Amino acid sequence: MQIRNRIYNSTLYIVLSGELDEHSAQAVRADLDELFDEGGFNQVIIDLSELDFMDSTGIGVLLGRYKKLKSKNTPIFICNPSSHAEKIFKMTGLYEIMPKIS
Repeated sequence: MQIRNRIYNSTLYIVLSGELDEHSAQAVRADLDELFDEGGFNQVIIDLSELDFMDSTGIGVLLGRYKKLKSKNTPIFICNPSSHAEKIFKMTGLYEIMPKIS
């Protein structure tokens, strides 16, 4: 799993690449929490175009980060979901709390 990020116009852009599963969850959680604690942004956009696989552990990681950002009143959005991620987000209703944007 690889995480790339940048801040542009007060938006933190994150690209998740690879597999978000039980093997990578702890590292991804720690990396995202570190980014979120640094601040300097008003919203977060997570690009899932390079996400090859996500299981229930990965869903838990994203839900936990949503809750962390919600407590700071920082919106989180999803963009470019892979077909696999799109199915999961639709099935679980995650788009209700992390809207999909273009």
